[in-house]
Amino acid sequence: MSRLEAKKPSLCKSEPLTSERVRATLSVLKGIVTSCYGPSGRLKQLHNGRGGYVCTTSQSSALLANLSVTHPILKILMTSVQNHVSCFSDCGLFTAILCCNLIENVQRTGLIPTTVIKLNRHLLSLCTSYLKSQVCGCRIPVDFSSTQILLCLVRSILTSKPACMLTRKEIDHISTMILRAFLLTIPENAENHITLGKSIIVPLKGQRVIDSTVLPGILIEMSEVQLMKIQPIKKSDSLKVALFRASLSGDLSDTGEGTVVVNYGVSLENAVLEQLLNLGRQLVSDHVDLVMCQKVIHPSLKQFLSMHHVIAIERVGVALMEPLSKATGTQPIGSLGSISPSSYGSVKDLCTAKFGFKHFFHLIPNEATVCSLLLCNRNDTAWEELKLTCQTALHVLQLTIKETCVLLGGGCTETHLAAYVRHKTFNEPQSIPKDDGYTQTELRLITEAFCSALESLAGSLEHDGGEILTDMKYGHFWSVQADSPSVINWPDLLSRCGCGLYNSQEELNWSFLRSTRHPFAPQTCLPHEAVGSANNLTLDCFTAKLSGLQVAVETANLILDLSYVIEDKN
Repeated sequence: MSRLEAKKPSLCKSEPLTSERVRATLSVLKGIVTSCYGPSGRLKQLHNGRGGYVCTTSQSSALLANLSVTHPILKILMTSVQNHVSCFSDCGLFTAILCCNLIENVQRTGLIPTTVIKLNRHLLSLCTSYLKSQVCGCRIPVDFSSTQILLCLVRSILTSKPACMLTRKEIDHISTMILRAFLLTIPENAENHITLGKSIIVPLKGQRVIDSTVLPGILIEMSEVQLMKIQPIKKSDSLKVALFRASLSGDLSDTGEGTVVVNYGVSLENAVLEQLLNLGRQLVSDHVDLVMCQKVIHPSLKQFLSMHHVIAIERVGVALMEPLSKATGTQPIGSLGSISPSSYGSVKDLCTAKFGFKHFFHLIPNEATVCSLLLCNRNDTAWEELKLTCQTALHVLQLTIKETCVLLGGGCTETHLAAYVRHKTFNEPQSIPKDDGYTQTELRLITEAFCSALESLAGSLEHDGGEILTDMKYGHFWSVQADSPSVINWPDLLSRCGCGLYNSQEELNWSFLRSTRHPFAPQTCLPHEAVGSANNLTLDCFTAKLSGLQVAVETANLILDLSYVIEDKN
């Protein structure tokens, strides 16, 4: 009998944010995520002490999934960011950095948490209302009759992921492929309600990035020997398809703790094989041309189908089942009994294809709402990062259909929003409700902490010691290289703002981002001609960034409101 140990009492800590250890740990996490932010962000290599897989990344989804934290406050922060990323795929680092900045800045004010939380929520409401309004100066409507804005959005996502190791030409090529793959998932006869198809990313590692391509339909990887055994089918109309999720191998299913009662002289193997052949006879009589199975097909059944000119493809895997069902219109069959005619589907055509050193079976559907993005990159590490980035870009494009606008990127939304909030609270204090029992001084303190958090977030894009400026007309982000002369004519040194919308030749006045300056009203309502003339904008997903802003503020409020942390040490 094992020895019983007395339960240890739970460990209770009050005011956790006053602990130097907690502050230091938060500062380390902030340093990690901040150093990854933006196109020039530094890469991180993550691996455990026992060896194994090494992850090289700067993406929040991979970074946070591989970081192990123990303190409850860090767990709250990381879980919030990971939940945001699982829903929106983008703006994970934005959310984490802003949350850390808010906690850090608010602690310096010395105000009580209840006041801070109320004012943070008022400022968040001011931000979200402005971002959703038609007069917002950092929001651009998306015109789906043109690919210009959508290409800029995808290109911005790819550019911000340096671990993909892409050249400018490769970024342009992959951006075009991603947008083409997305457009293929939109039904041609879409009305009010749109059901998008699916893009399948097919790996082809060790090949040139420029060889990546998009094909309508589904590519199923097969060996050259398997493809040689497939006999071509010549039909003028579409091909009938059956899709099985049940195993056709003839193996007996696991009976668990039960028993199987078999009559004397009956062979289970022969009985199951006969059932499989009966199934094959029904498929032949129903004029099925193509049989696909998630698992294994018995060799005798494959031979029987081949004799009757029916193509059989096995081991397609669970990942392809949903796309295959969507592309062919089949209902996956889960038993070996009689098949309902409604379970069958069809494809327009099928053929074989070879890309690089891989061979594929290519299914071409009647309606191309499912496509395959054949993704190439030089090595495994770069390919994994590129795959994650492509998945993010495809998801962001889907979100853009729901909310048909984008936000200016490159730090310009953050600095513009900070200028707007600072102007509203300092010059129009009536924009903040006054029924929550706070003083004007408290409002100004929290406003400054909130706006500084946004501006510090924008400043995190600079990793090489350069200076950050903001213009006093639009409130946009401008970056100057390190070691620039102290007394200069700014237009000679600056080219374009962070998002690329405005150039330095306009009549603008600049100030250093972190310098003390009088609050000003940034220009709202983006001029249409300015947006139309810019061909290379840096853009962010509206839905993801708005959610990230909300998650960052609410998570910071939750952490600031913690009075006790109780840990069970048993």
